Amino acid sequence: MKDLTVPGSWADTLPSQWGPLTPEIEIPLPGAQGGPDGEGSPGGMPPRTAAATRLPLLVWVREGLRATLFRTPRTGAASPTPWQLLVLSLLGAALLLAGARLEIPGPAQFDARAWLAPMWSTLVLLWCAWWAMRPAAGSAPHGVGETGNAVPRGGLAAWYALTIWAPMVPTLLLYGLLGASVRWPQMWAHPAADIAFWVAYGLLTVWVIAALIVVSGRFMRSRLHTAAFSLALVGVVGVGMWQFPDRPWMPATDSQALNDAGAGAPGAASAPPVLALTQSVFEAQQALWREQLLTLAPERPGVTDVYGLVFAPYADENVFRRESTMVSELLEQRFDAAGRVMHLLNHAETAASHAWATPENLQRALAALAGRMDRENDVLVVFMTSHGARNHELAASHGPLQVAPVTPEMLRRWLDEAGIRNRVIAVSACYSGGWVEPLATDSTLVMTAADATHTSYGCGTRSELTFFGRAVFHEQLRQTHSFEQAFAAAVRLIQQREVDAGKADGFSNPQIRVGERIRPVLAALAARLAVAGPDVAQVAGVDGTRAGRGSDTGSAPRGEAAATNAVAGASIGADAPGAATVAQGVAPVSTPPVALAGTPAKP
Repeated sequence: MKDLTVPGSWADTLPSQWGPLTPEIEIPLPGAQGGPDGEGSPGGMPPRTAAATRLPLLVWVREGLRATLFRTPRTGAASPTPWQLLVLSLLGAALLLAGARLEIPGPAQFDARAWLAPMWSTLVLLWCAWWAMRPAAGSAPHGVGETGNAVPRGGLAAWYALTIWAPMVPTLLLYGLLGASVRWPQMWAHPAADIAFWVAYGLLTVWVIAALIVVSGRFMRSRLHTAAFSLALVGVVGVGMWQFPDRPWMPATDSQALNDAGAGAPGAASAPPVLALTQSVFEAQQALWREQLLTLAPERPGVTDVYGLVFAPYADENVFRRESTMVSELLEQRFDAAGRVMHLLNHAETAASHAWATPENLQRALAALAGRMDRENDVLVVFMTSHGARNHELAASHGPLQVAPVTPEMLRRWLDEAGIRNRVIAVSACYSGGWVEPLATDSTLVMTAADATHTSYGCGTRSELTFFGRAVFHEQLRQTHSFEQAFAAAVRLIQQREVDAGKADGFSNPQIRVGERIRPVLAALAARLAVAGPDVAQVAGVDGTRAGRGSDTGSAPRGEAAATNAVAGASIGADAPGAATVAQGVAPVSTPPVALAGTPAKP
């Protein structure tokens, strides 16, 4: 029969005795909602998950920030839309970029490559989170045991949206801490302030990682999966901090600033000349070497003489030529070392006047100096200037001549073989703090332009001198004969110049170590030189020639040279009260750990 009171295609059924049928089942089945077995689907099965609701954009931001305080996000089964996820990511990245900008006090430019480089960490953590959110064997069904919508169940998209914002507050505080250390270095001069900096940095870093782990654990439910994800997170952050030190912001080096700062700097706009290797050049080098050995002045009995060995192996930048020449002249004029300084230099224009700076010539020069000086009582000053590598090799370049780099172990071995007791060694290079331990003895003073993990500042085609060479040798050692006093006075100048120049990777932190046996020797030498007074007028320029002669390279005025250093590339920087043992720097600058918005991570 057809019941006309029942609409739809199922009208051909038994007639309804009570009017139109309702959509509800008249007799509840066992286990059905409202039936004898209580709420739920038939057979006691868990209820079907309701359609995921959509939350406003600001709610995702609010709940992510709530997770910063380790509170449970109240997002339930909601999942962000693709457009919401994109906006959340862009907003988070913009805030992190603004925070990173605090590390550069002056004008800065954005480095997209450095910003994108750490993005691999986001992909790795997304995969790890996807794996960890899979139900573990034997775990309770999703949602069982939880009350209401207290636990987020929105899947990978919801997890990503919340983890963008969960570490946001401590990460921005980290950037603020680093910015304060760069902009106001005097705040961190006291050792207690240095300790406070590291304590604050460590606590904020732990906060970032803990916030990410806690909010991730809300989604994963399995303790084993959560523990595995936590280890992966710590590993990813560690690798990022170790291998990806680049910052998204660098000091501005637009063409106008470079032209202004480089005005008058020799060779600023032209490529460096290239050495022409000919037979006559090789023969001239051999003759020059013999001549330098014959003219090397002997030691004077009863006088603590100063002998010098200046080594500049990098031919592609004139800054090393100028700096090594300045130090050679300083030793001759301020330290009574006329005729006792050997200057080894790589440069295409000096092949006829200077012996090449090669490891072989360095070893021969040390042996030659040992043969002329009183090895027990005289003082040997070794000054080395070049680029430095993370493995603490001193870079060498003199193409097409192949020149090997020099290491601190090589220099120590050759000094020991020469039998020279009293040594003053200065290394002006990035990461040069790695030279301190291999060279340290009771009869050695070692000072370096940076510690073992930081770059120094002031090298580059537009630099007049490195920050270290200028402050220690060109400025302070013209006012005192004490290397310790010159270093202590110079480091604060260097630090301030690094801040003014916007050095991006933190304070270079120059180092000094003084052996107990050489300290009285240097004190007696300084007293003798102070009584004798300057024998020769101080050097007026640092252009690679002696003062009073015509310069073949020119020299920028001092004010322009200072501006040059303000935009120079990394090579020298400093600070520390350094007096006796190892000088301690002030505020080491680092970068906050990786957040999922893609910020670079490395201390």
